[in-house]
Amino acid sequence: MAKRIGVFGGAFDPPHAAHAALVQAAVTDLQLDELRVIPTGQAWHKPRPLSPAHHRLAMAQLAFSDLPRVVVDPRETQRPGPSYTVDTLREIKAQWPQAELFLIMGEDQARALPSWHEWQEVLRLAIICVAVREDLTGASPRFMAPKGQESRFRRLPMPAFPASATDIRARIAAHQCAAPLVFEPVARYIDHHHLYQTA
Repeated sequence: MAKRIGVFGGAFDPPHAAHAALVQAAVTDLQLDELRVIPTGQAWHKPRPLSPAHHRLAMAQLAFSDLPRVVVDPRETQRPGPSYTVDTLREIKAQWPQAELFLIMGEDQARALPSWHEWQEVLRLAIICVAVREDLTGASPRFMAPKGQESRFRRLPMPAFPASATDIRARIAAHQCAAPLVFEPVARYIDHHHLYQTA
């Protein structure tokens, strides 16, 4: 049996409860042998500067390391230059040539996929697993796989979860409590290092 490896990249600035719920759902639903959580190094597509990579890596380790079959992978934070998913997938494929790779992302990222660096190579290397949140309002359109590429996509049903890193950073900047959206060890780390405080 080929090893089934999940890949879940992101800024994790900070990692929060919705990320953890997605990780656990992916491990179970996709029957993964292992899921690699990969904090991005230099995010070429983010309009705002991220917190330093060593902080985001440390927070990811606090948030995810205790989850079964989950490995926090530092490779993108150690690689110079912009972080491209295609490079990460190639590296993982070189390490485990027989493995089946599953790239986990949200609907917004899936919609933006055609703007990614070498996106068709990303599709060749991994099955794209799109976390689909329950949208009770019907306000946002459902993600549709590109024509002819449907076999490279899977839906990953997710419960509605009212957590976003943007909201959490805003709460912390306003000296409001971010629990239970961030786990206690992560909250302590943020507090200790004075992250997200406005000057």
